[in-house]
Amino acid sequence: MARQRKGEPRQHTTGDRPRLLGIRKGGQNELRALLIHGARAAIRHLGDKTDPKSMWLRALVERRGKNRAAVALANKNARQVWAILCQAA
Repeated sequence: MARQRKGEPRQHTTGDRPRLLGIRKGGQNELRALLIHGARAAIRHLGDKTDPKSMWLRALVERRGKNRAAVALANKNARQVWAILCQAA
């Protein structure tokens, strides 16, 4: 069970407002690196795409810069992967 939780995205919830934290740094360094590299590739090939996720990412790059946007996209992708894995189990 503890081994399975290492890839879990962290969050802190109080009342009605969940606060989403970053990707866990303990274990699975390769998985974190792959998520970040994939996010950097997505930023590099952003172009003039007009889908909602691309528009969100473009605005985030303008506000925060490429590195922070890559980590934010990796975190978002990790949460989506985690949700898919939890539904499949």
